Amino acid sequence: MRGVRWRRAVSQAGRSVAVWAVSTVTMLALAGILPDFRLQSPDGDDSPTIAVTAAVGAGVFGLLSALVWPVLVRLLLLVPALVLGLLVFFLNGSLLLLALRLNPSGQSEAAPETAVIVAAVMSAVASATGGALAVRDDDAYRHRLHRLSVRRRRVGPACETTPGTVFLQLDGVGHDVLLAAAATGVMPTTARWLGHTPGHAATHRLTLWHTDWSSQTGASQLGILHGSNHDVPAFRWYEKDSGEVMVCNRPTSAAELQRRAVERTGDAGLLAGDGASRGNLFGGGAEEQALVLSIAVGRRDAATRSRAGYFAYFSDPANAVRTALSFVAEVVREIVESTRARLRRQRPRVGRGGLYPFVRAFATVVERDVVVAAVMGDLLAGRGAVYADLVAYDEVAHHSGPRSRDAQKVLSRLDRSLALIAKVAEHAPRPYRIVVLSDHGQSPGETFRARYGLTLGDLVRAGCGLPVPRRARHTHSGAEARAAVRAALRRPEEETDGGDRPAPGSEPLVLASGNLGLVSFPDVPHRMSKEEIDARHPALLSTLANHPGIGFLLVRSERHGAVVLGAFGAEIPLDRLDEEPGPLAGFGPRAADAVRRTHAFPHTADIMVNSFHDPADGEVLAFEEQIGSHGGLGGPQARPFLLSPLDLSAPVGDGEDLMGAEQVHRVLRRWLSERNAPETPLEPTPEERAA
Repeated sequence: MRGVRWRRAVSQAGRSVAVWAVSTVTMLALAGILPDFRLQSPDGDDSPTIAVTAAVGAGVFGLLSALVWPVLVRLLLLVPALVLGLLVFFLNGSLLLLALRLNPSGQSEAAPETAVIVAAVMSAVASATGGALAVRDDDAYRHRLHRLSVRRRRVGPACETTPGTVFLQLDGVGHDVLLAAAATGVMPTTARWLGHTPGHAATHRLTLWHTDWSSQTGASQLGILHGSNHDVPAFRWYEKDSGEVMVCNRPTSAAELQRRAVERTGDAGLLAGDGASRGNLFGGGAEEQALVLSIAVGRRDAATRSRAGYFAYFSDPANAVRTALSFVAEVVREIVESTRARLRRQRPRVGRGGLYPFVRAFATVVERDVVVAAVMGDLLAGRGAVYADLVAYDEVAHHSGPRSRDAQKVLSRLDRSLALIAKVAEHAPRPYRIVVLSDHGQSPGETFRARYGLTLGDLVRAGCGLPVPRRARHTHSGAEARAAVRAALRRPEEETDGGDRPAPGSEPLVLASGNLGLVSFPDVPHRMSKEEIDARHPALLSTLANHPGIGFLLVRSERHGAVVLGAFGAEIPLDRLDEEPGPLAGFGPRAADAVRRTHAFPHTADIMVNSFHDPADGEVLAFEEQIGSHGGLGGPQARPFLLSPLDLSAPVGDGEDLMGAEQVHRVLRRWLSERNAPETPLEPTPEERAA
């Protein structure tokens, strides 16, 4: 044992010296290139003196980065995470200026803006050198990655051979999109797991599952993690009993939905006991949660604990610099791509200006890097179950299209993240099974406003005989990445523009969730029937049902319980939909069950509106400003996937369908029970505490 410790110490010392030497050479090279950075006195020095000055400066900068940087980031946990990312360059440059001032020679100096550049380059070079040297040493590689873990711990002997499970959610990636990406080489890791790569046998099976009518992250992830998505009719909806608009990615709403699910099931969630929840809307009962929206409200200590994932990642200055540079590059990439689309008059197209390039960069770079790092830390800490959400594809596909070149590039980068996690799992203290899944797909199509020149709200007002604005307003988009940005900025509550608030008097409230619209009359305390709506607004239902951009409506009926309305006077009671699907015929054989289930929810809107759907190409018309949308029925949005290792039992039997998020929850829970051993986490050793 003593010999092993000595070998480790010598190896670590050798790597440190090598990194120091490379950093010294880098500093000398930068001093020769940059005019405002010098390592010698104005009168000039001989080469050995300059070399010693560079060596001392590089050494002091390295020590400050190792000792001071983590303390600075810890102190800045109360600063919004996105702001922290923007402060990276300033902090790193400040450390370099301090290192130059502490240099005993007193001859080195740099302009502040030059110090930022020098510090960024040196951090990147030191990180690359240290990583390259550590990869050759499994112990060092594992120790380097282990620093990413928020909590140090060991697993007991019973768990060393018991496999853990990591669930990676690729937000918005549909079943067909994944298959195409694997077949065309966009996602080589996924292709290898599926056996599509020559010379590699399949290690995973791909299963299609079907969402509920509300095909969006809030409903799907709540059902997957907590076993119930009852009474989640859409992404946003109005609750008459409380007078509140619920929005799935609003922290207060997410916390309430999680509370209701736990109360309904009597169970804390899929991850209760020894799990970790990373980057999700809901916690799943995990004891370790980071970047989870449902705990981003309430007590300050809970919110700070949720954001601790940022500390675990940004405590390494090289990580901070790399992510900050990638963030800037992604902003530039989005501006170039959006400009190209505009010059080519690409259709369909939505606006991608304003803050969107920064929202995209946050989703595709910051959120991805932080969540992946947190998952790697969980694996190396030996946690029994981990569930993480990567929202990059969903955000880009909303604005660029589900099969656009932009979206394909994001899929490629996500595939590299899967490969990295799989590599780290090889160094974990226990074997891991990697399950990849999605919460919904995305359906293509132009927006309702772009095609018809008015919003769903305008159409409802026209049907009610109310004045319609001459110029259609943009409908607020509620992509998950925007909620993550708001939480990172410590402004987690979604700001409304008035469209989400009930209007005074008897005016209807119209809310959009992808290609699903909800119409409520706040002044009526109960869910209105078709007969009541016809009595108040005789033209409303026919105006909606006969519009070419509308697929079907669901309303309560005093005669039939509930009916589906379509064009040309179609009116089908729910109990006859199996024999006479009417306007649901083009939405597939499972649409009737989805509609019937939603009708039974206590907070279903007075009028549920699903857009037009073209079965030939899967096109829908989003009521939000998105050319790749989800939230209702129609097209690939309702067909996500489940990619599971072959050593796990099959999700369903041959010929059976995997229906709804609640059934997916039962499948995942069954897989966790197949570990066949209790979890016995132990306290960290004194050596691990010291590390």
